This record gives sequence, structure tokens and C-alpha cells, in this order.
Amino acid sequence: MVPAVATLARLAPSPTGAQHLGNARTFLLAWLSARSSNGRLILRIEDIDSPRTKSWAVRQAIDDLHWLGLDWDEGPDRPGFHAPYLQTERLESYKMALERLSLEERVYPCTCSRTDIAEAASAPHWEHEGPIYPLSCAHRRAGEADRIEGSYAWRYRCLEGEWSFIDGYLGPQSCQVSAELGDFVVAKKEGNPAYQLAVVVDDHAMQITEVVRGDDLLASTFRQLQLYSTFGWSPPKFYHVPLVVGPDGKRLAKRHGDSRLAYYRERNVPPQRILGLLAYSIGLQPDCRECSAEELIHSFRWDRLHRQVCWNFTSSHESWLLG
Repeated sequence: MVPAVATLARLAPSPTGAQHLGNARTFLLAWLSARSSNGRLILRIEDIDSPRTKSWAVRQAIDDLHWLGLDWDEGPDRPGFHAPYLQTERLESYKMALERLSLEERVYPCTCSRTDIAEAASAPHWEHEGPIYPLSCAHRRAGEADRIEGSYAWRYRCLEGEWSFIDGYLGPQSCQVSAELGDFVVAKKEGNPAYQLAVVVDDHAMQITEVVRGDDLLASTFRQLQLYSTFGWSPPKFYHVPLVVGPDGKRLAKRHGDSRLAYYRERNVPPQRILGLLAYSIGLQPDCRECSAEELIHSFRWDRLHRQVCWNFTSSHESWLLG
């Protein structure tokens, strides 16, 4: 029997490349939120994006988290009740979930290409999102998939009406999912799951009660709430935190220089220096000073954090890190 805990959270790196300062900031917040409430943490590797997944990035993500001093109670290197911890080892559970959606006519086969959608769709209502799907294939029933030659994706048929939830950081959020986001892909023809389906199935199976992630995934949460409702599952508490951006206000990327955690490790930057900067960036310290993750637990409270749209990582921050 799986023991019940008050808070069960997860660290969920995607091994599509190296982890950077923005990832570290979100991981730190997720870790502090769980540990400050005597909660437990699961390390889950979200490696289903096979064309972009790098084999070396799984090991490096684990090494980066260890280096920062962010531990977990279960994961690939600490098996427990909720194994397995790589999404590529959980494919059968996604297949079963997709079959259920198909039987309930909540999904339909979609043959539209990205070009088709871009040419026919309306403009997106949400930042970070592509065009709204124009419902070109929404007339199809799930059983028609067997008669389709060529490639197709399984698209979820959105439920109408306004959807809302209380975000632990952002406060009340609402969205007309069908009108503002549109029907969304949950799997490919072969049944390989898309992000939206996989994380819902995993978080439910792992009994996750708290999810901390970047606010670029806020729209995804509304999609996932529809899946939770369809499956009859209770969703976790969500916290969507600001992204780290460069001096130009755009998401931190290679054009802003090297912000990989591995880059700082290679230059012998102490992890306490990284954590000190990140703690300052979210309001847990009044200035940049070295500290450990453990030292931040006692002062962590969500209502003490800066309320900000994003955090600008500047050249002065970089200079302080490199000392």
C-alpha cells in the first residue's frame, strides 16, 4: 500500500538539452515548497519527446540537481512505490488512457498538418500558444481512425464553458478553453502520447498533490484540467512561476550567453552562489549572497515571494556568479 503524505511534489526535467538557470529557479521553488511543508518529492524524467531527447541529458539533469543540493525521495536512482520514473517506461499507461478517451468519444483522428492549421486557424488568444485549431476534423468519430491512410494525430474534443482554478502563485485564473485554446493533440497515430496526456496520467498515478512550473505552461493547465475532469480525477494544486528572461525581455536562450548549469560547474562556481542569486531573484534574500537550499527552507512561504511578470538575468548577475 502506498503511504499517504500531505504534500507529494515532483521535479520533472525534460532531457531535450542542458538544464539552465531558468530550470534551476523553478526546481528550487518546487523543492522548497515541498520541503517547507515536510512533503516528499519524486524525480520524473519527461523523455517522451523522442526526436529532441538527448541521451546524455538525463544523466546531466540528475547530476545538476545533486550539485545544487536538491534531493528527492523517489526517482531513477531511488526506486520506490511510484516507479518507473522515465516516461518512456510508462507507455502502457498512456495507451490505456488514450483507449478510454477513444471509447468515450473524447478524441478524434486529425489529419491536418501544421501548415493546414496555420492557414485556416484564427489568431491565438494566449501568449506562448500557436493558432487555435479550426475544427477541420472535429466531425470525425474515433472509430474512423482505422480507415485513415497516412499519418494523423489524436485530438481531444474540448468541453465548452469557462474553466477556472486558484493558482498558488498567480491567484484566480480562468479560460474559455474551447474558444481561446481549442481542441488539442493528446497522442500520435501510433499512440505515442503528447505532453498534455502524459503528465496528467503520470501525476495521477504518482499521486502528485502539487505542481510547480513556469507560467509559460499556464494554458496547458487548462487543457489538463479538462482531461482530469474527463477521467474523473482530482487535479493537484498548481503554482505557475515567472520565467527567467535576458536583458531584452525574452526568454533566456543561447543568444544571451551560456546559462547552462554545466557551464558554471565547469568553471568551479559554487552551487551556493547559484542558489544565492536565485533566492535573491524570488525575494528570499535581500541581496546576492551564497547559501544552501537547506538554509532557505525556514524562510520559504509562497506569500513572501516577489510578485513579478518575469525576472531579468543581467550581465551584472553573470559577473557576480563568476566572481
